Amino acid sequence: MTNQQTFSVAVVGATGAVGQQMLKTLEERNFPVGQLKLLSSKRSAGKTITFKGEPYTVEEATPEAFEGVQIALFSAGGSVSKKLVPEAIKRGAICVDNTSAFRMDPEVPLVVPEVNEEDVKSHNGIIANPNCSTIQMVVALEPIRQKYGLKKVIVSTYQAVSGAGLEAIEEMKTQTKEVLEGNEVNPEILPVGGDKKHYQIAFNAIPQIDLFQDNGFTFEEMKMINETKKIMHMPELEVAATCVRLPVETGHSESVYFETEQGGASVSELKGLLETAPGITVQDNPSEQLYPMAIHAVGKPDVFVGRLRRDLDRDNGYHMWVVSDNLLKGAAWNSVQIAESLVKLGLVK
Repeated sequence: MTNQQTFSVAVVGATGAVGQQMLKTLEERNFPVGQLKLLSSKRSAGKTITFKGEPYTVEEATPEAFEGVQIALFSAGGSVSKKLVPEAIKRGAICVDNTSAFRMDPEVPLVVPEVNEEDVKSHNGIIANPNCSTIQMVVALEPIRQKYGLKKVIVSTYQAVSGAGLEAIEEMKTQTKEVLEGNEVNPEILPVGGDKKHYQIAFNAIPQIDLFQDNGFTFEEMKMINETKKIMHMPELEVAATCVRLPVETGHSESVYFETEQGGASVSELKGLLETAPGITVQDNPSEQLYPMAIHAVGKPDVFVGRLRRDLDRDNGYHMWVVSDNLLKGAAWNSVQIAESLVKLGLVK
């Protein structure tokens, strides 16, 4: 192992929820980090973070900070990525970006390694990490698409508050306590920090994630629709989404209805496909009440699939329940997997 090539890695947004998970994942996967730079906003610079037992001081993310960096993992918000990704590329880094800044840019590959790893080869310095709710869905659909084709997908999501950041988690916890004590709550963050109204998340379900678009869908819903088509290289695929925020801390759940091109596949055939597919754990035994749940997915990198059943009216229609840790497979783990793909395919200079 001593001869293993190592790489200079930067984590941008190192003090945030996803940045912390990225570091944990790099450590757990024993990614060949030679030099490590932890970058963040000016406000968080100077903090100390431990990686593999060594203390690292967080630096301010400036263009110059990317000198000598080979792989930069970004998770500090879209505006930061738009500003600093081009600067990092100029200095020779390959950027894996975890924001929506570049996802729909036709020049930028949008990658989930279990689905379209080969797309990393066409990068021009940036590879985009898809939306968390999209990632887990396409991982579950891809083995089925490969064998039976895919015509239509309708998804309803049940998304955890950690997807909206650390402050949203605190808001949920505070509100829960206030409600239980019979006090008034004062929502300030959810559903969307920048929108006109805010609603209580404790003991509630909010059918809005991100801002509404002119077509009546939210930006989160449009992300799922457009990203799914791009990742699968299927612009003609019919996709619809309804995204809902629940008072769950971590772990997104999804009810996915899909129609295959070829009808007639049995549920046991589909289960068999999923059981042998990479990155998927099938938990599906109704007689034992075995199905995926958010609390059991936390801290695990896999996508969990269950409740697989054929539609009662369509021979080519099926339903399934898909659960994953939105901070891991939905963000940090997928980003590190992309970095691993870059190394495996010999794409890092």
